[in-house]
Amino acid sequence: MSFPILSILALLPIIGGAVVIALKGRAGRTLGLAISVVTLVLGIIAFVMAATGTNLSETHHWIRAIGAWYALSSDGLSMTLVLLTVILVPVVLLAEWNVGEGTLGDGTAPWSTNAFFGLALMTEGLAIYCFTSVDVLLFYLFFEASLLPMYFLIGGWGGPRRRAAAMKFLLYSLAGGLVMLFAVIGVGVHGGTFLLSDLAKVSFDGAIGKYLFVGFFIAFAVKAPMVPVHTWLPDAAEQANPGASTLLVGLLDKIGTLGMLRLCLGLFPQASHWATPFVLVLAIISVLWGAAMAATSRDLMRLVSYTSVSHFGFMVMGIFAVTTTSITGSVFYMFNHGFSTAALFLVLGFLVRRRGSADVRDFGGVQRTAPVLAGLFLFAGLATMSLPGLSNFVGEFMVLAGSWSRHPVYVAVSTLGMVLAAVYVLLAYKRTMTGPVTEATAEHVNRDLDGLEKAALAPLVLLLLVFGFFPRPMLHVIEPVAQQTMSAIGMTDPAPVVKEGVK
Repeated sequence: MSFPILSILALLPIIGGAVVIALKGRAGRTLGLAISVVTLVLGIIAFVMAATGTNLSETHHWIRAIGAWYALSSDGLSMTLVLLTVILVPVVLLAEWNVGEGTLGDGTAPWSTNAFFGLALMTEGLAIYCFTSVDVLLFYLFFEASLLPMYFLIGGWGGPRRRAAAMKFLLYSLAGGLVMLFAVIGVGVHGGTFLLSDLAKVSFDGAIGKYLFVGFFIAFAVKAPMVPVHTWLPDAAEQANPGASTLLVGLLDKIGTLGMLRLCLGLFPQASHWATPFVLVLAIISVLWGAAMAATSRDLMRLVSYTSVSHFGFMVMGIFAVTTTSITGSVFYMFNHGFSTAALFLVLGFLVRRRGSADVRDFGGVQRTAPVLAGLFLFAGLATMSLPGLSNFVGEFMVLAGSWSRHPVYVAVSTLGMVLAAVYVLLAYKRTMTGPVTEATAEHVNRDLDGLEKAALAPLVLLLLVFGFFPRPMLHVIEPVAQQTMSAIGMTDPAPVVKEGVK
């Protein structure tokens, strides 16, 4: 297709975001929301076209001397995450419509609403570039560029330690990016090009493949995030405002799992096989540690961040189990995790703003004073714990079922994380929403969700239900990615085992 719709999808929010930041008054936020809606419409059109067989990919010479290309992909992996991106950003902008008003946790005034909207749009465009880039150097540049608007989104709005949290996020991410830079240079020197389709024909066997794999994996493990390089996330989620946390965990962190699938497995099949036992152990540790820390967390926003550490462990396990079912489930999990996490961050954000505190001990009896808010918290929590009928269940079940055929012991251990998920969700609901109405709740949480807040959460509720009952359309788009990955690394699904005497 000659029309560069992928480039327009990425550039529209980036350029529009810069314009929104420059504007004064309420016109900026109105324009920002309008740009996000136009991007949503274009994104849905692009997704449908790609899903029905139209090749939207773009490939142009960029730096011929080093074999770098401006190359964007419209495969199932790219377009699934692009669809997630264009849906989440207008939801966040609606939820944060008044983000520039009032005072912050330290008594200072926040940055303007227009600045938040503009930075959110820039984050959207850079995320789309990361998801669609199929040139390693191009991917790296957008990987690093996406850190800047997110740094300011965390540092400009939120809690009293938001600037320290933003700096910690930036330092961790830059450290991972620096390691990846050496791997990017190594890939370019060894392969003579940065284009993934050409690099797939290059052999990275032996020590060179292992070194390069480790360089990429470290960066993606920080981004994902995985234990033990996850500690920046709870601080960022606690101090950032809910909209920024949603963009961080719902969108940007998916770059880590995408990179593991597209670069680590796609370029280094031998090294991936070598590293799989270690990676699976890290994944299981992340599942259990994240769930355990969520169950013991007293801060509601940190609780949500730890749930994501646990969920990313499941995603990584699905990727490195390397079966068609597990990889398909992992990508579908990435997609739906964005919606469930957004619902949880945003509804708890509405609660915390009313109370002025995120401490679980400062709540009680909220379901009597704000029943809609309490009900949506329970719904988002049930989606997070992968209740059957909600979309997270499909991805998580596929990951476990697909991984079982190769790694039954790892799967058996990881199911403890599912048990802990029920503990941290239901315990948080019990402590904050049930029981008698406390004096603090009666004083501060004395009004339910308004129309704008309900409008922001409604699409998330609808999508979690729709893809919970009708996942097949999305799975149809994702399955070819899993099959291509399996073919590229030269592996097939394990043959089913039938016991003697069983028909």
